[in-house]
Amino acid sequence: MHMTDFPFTATDWSIVERTEHPGETGTAFWRTKQFGTIRVRMVEYTPGYKADHWCSKGHILLCLGGELKTELQDGRIITLTPGMSYQLADDAEPHRSFAPLGATLFIVD
Repeated sequence: MHMTDFPFTATDWSIVERTEHPGETGTAFWRTKQFGTIRVRMVEYTPGYKADHWCSKGHILLCLGGELKTELQDGRIITLTPGMSYQLADDAEPHRSFAPLGATLFIVD
């Protein structure tokens, strides 16, 4: 990741527009800021959320609340609880997330 062409910026996430993204089940609500080629998001998954696709995009993801389960295409399931993160390169391992209890995440990709 090479970060260029944006100044020091503080973000009040409570005033960033919230967009709705339905999953296979449940809903994801994103608050998104773009800094050059870097997307930064606060994401809330409703209880029962399950992604409707396999993702190959790399992420740095921090679980702030709830519980996130991420299924890797090889069958492994990784569980994150508050204070845990995962880091994954682009095209490294297809994955999809689900949040039986709901989750709040901070994601950089």
